[in-house]
Amino acid sequence: MASRANDQSQASRNGLKGKVLTLDTMNPCVRRVEYAVRGPIVHRALELEQELRQGVKKPFTEVIRANIGDAQAMGQRPITFFRQVLALCVYPKLMSSPDFPEDVKRRAERILQACGGQSLGAYTISSGIQLIREDVAQYIERRDGGIPADPNNIFLSTGASDAIVTVLKLLVAGEGRARTGVLIPIPQYPLYSAALAELDAMQVDYYLDEERAWSLDIAELRRALCQARDRCCPRVLCVINPGNPTGQVQTRECIEAVIRFAFEEGLFLMADEVYQDNVYAEGSQFHSFKKVLTEMGPPYATQQELASFHSVSKGYMGECGFRGGYVEVVNMDAEVQKQMAKLMSVRLCPPVPGQALLDMVVSPPAPSEPSFKQFQAERQEVLAELAAKAKLTEQVFNEAPGIRCNPVQGAMYSFPRVQLPPRAVQRAQELGLAPDMFFCLCLLEETGICVVPGSGFGQQEGTYHFRMTILPPIEKLRLLLEKLRHFHAKFTKEYS
Repeated sequence: MASRANDQSQASRNGLKGKVLTLDTMNPCVRRVEYAVRGPIVHRALELEQELRQGVKKPFTEVIRANIGDAQAMGQRPITFFRQVLALCVYPKLMSSPDFPEDVKRRAERILQACGGQSLGAYTISSGIQLIREDVAQYIERRDGGIPADPNNIFLSTGASDAIVTVLKLLVAGEGRARTGVLIPIPQYPLYSAALAELDAMQVDYYLDEERAWSLDIAELRRALCQARDRCCPRVLCVINPGNPTGQVQTRECIEAVIRFAFEEGLFLMADEVYQDNVYAEGSQFHSFKKVLTEMGPPYATQQELASFHSVSKGYMGECGFRGGYVEVVNMDAEVQKQMAKLMSVRLCPPVPGQALLDMVVSPPAPSEPSFKQFQAERQEVLAELAAKAKLTEQVFNEAPGIRCNPVQGAMYSFPRVQLPPRAVQRAQELGLAPDMFFCLCLLEETGICVVPGSGFGQQEGTYHFRMTILPPIEKLRLLLEKLRHFHAKFTKEYS
C-alpha cells in the first residue's frame, strides 16, 4: 500500500495525475466477488477458441462449452410460438402476413396493447406490465392446484438473478455479530456467494448429503445455524429446487420440514425454482414452496415469509438472452414491499421483450388454438431429450473407474465426484490451484472440453467434483462423455 502511495506521489511530482480508482481504492466487496461459471477456466476457453480461429494446432478442433446452462448456445431450437409472437411484437407490420397463425397475432396484439404507445420499445412500470403480472398470477394458481396468487405480490425482473439480488439487498443489515447471515446450500450456484460478497453479508454454508443423492438434511441445517450464531445474525435460508449444480429434486416431506425449520428459527425463505420444468427421474416431482406452505395451513401459511423465483432462461424454453423472470413474495411486510418496489424503480424496468416472452411461457397456446399442437410437440421433444441425456450422463460416468455420479433427477447439470491421485493434488498445490481446477484446466487444454471445477460451487473438504451441463446434442454429449472418461483414466495413470 505504501509503495503504491509512493508511486502515485512520484507520478504527481513528474506531472502525471494518479488514478482515482485503483485496486486499493475500489470497493473491497467487489474485489471479493467470484463467479466460477464465468471464471478463469472460461477465459482460457475463449483464448483457445481464438487460437483455433488463427490456425494454431490443437489436439481438438473445437471448444465444447459444457460450463453453463445456455441451451440455445448448445444447439437447442427456440420454441416456434415464442419467436412468432415476439417477431410480431417487435415488428407489428408483420401482423398482415399470412405466415403467422391467428392465435399468434391475437397474442401479440394483446401484449402490445398493454405497452406504452403499443410498443415494446417503451418503458413499463418498474414491477412489470400489469397484464403480464396478472397472467403470471394465473399461471401460479394453475400450477399450484387452485391456490390463489395476487398480481400485486409479483414483480417481474431481469431474469431470476436480478430478483434474487434485490431481495437479498432488503434483507442484509447490521454490523459485526449483528450482520445478516444467509444460509446457502453447498454445493451452490455461485450467484449466491457472489451476491453475498458484494453486499458484505455473512455466507453460512449448509452441506447437501452426497451419499443420499444430494438430499437436504434438517440436522445439517441446524448445525450450520447454531455455529453461525456465534459470528452473525442468520436471517435468511436459501433453497435451490431442483438443485444447481447437483440436480436433486426435493420431496414434499423435505420441503415441509424446511418450512417448519425456517418458521421455528425465524428465517426468511428464498426458494430458487427456476428449474421447475426440468424434472426427469421416475418418482420425482416438483412441489413449489408456495403450494406446500399454503397447504400446511396456519401458522405457516399465514406467517412464514417467502420469496420464490422463476425464469424463462431454463426449463424447455432456454431463452437466456431475453432476461425474463419474476419473484412472488408471500407474507412480506406491506411497508417492506413498498420499499422493494422503490428499489426496483431505480432500475426503471425489466427488459420489455423479456416480459413479453415470460407472458408466453406462463400462458402458452390453449388446446383449442392453432399453435397448440406444434407447441406441445416441441416442448415435449426438448424435455424428452433432456431426460435421455440426464440418464446417459449418469450411466457413462458411473461406468468409469474413479468417477461417481448421482442421478440427475432434474435441472440441467451433472456434478460428478472424481478421484484425483495424490501427485496430482500436490502438483496443483505447487501451481497455486485447487486440485479440481487443475484437473479441469488439463481437460480443457487436451480435449477442448470446458467444465467448471467443483471448488467454484463449494464441496466437502477432500472431495473433488466438476459441474457439466447436459445440454449438448445427444451424439455430441455421448462423444464428450467418452472423451472425459478416457481423459480421467489417462490423467490418473500419469499422476499415479
